[in-house]
Amino acid sequence: MYTVLIISVIIVIIVLILSVVTTSKAYQYKHTVDPIDNNNSHAVTNESKSQEENK
Repeated sequence: MYTVLIISVIIVIIVLILSVVTTSKAYQYKHTVDPIDNNNSHAVTNESKSQEENK
């Protein structure tokens, strides 16, 4: 009876430690954003969209 309890507590502690380690690594991850390309086709589509909305 006690052996099952001890094994269960050890499993719970291992899962808790792994959860804390995984969460701390996730918060330390640095997200990056791709730079915006200076492409004229994007500017034309944005201007045409704004003109269509104003109509």
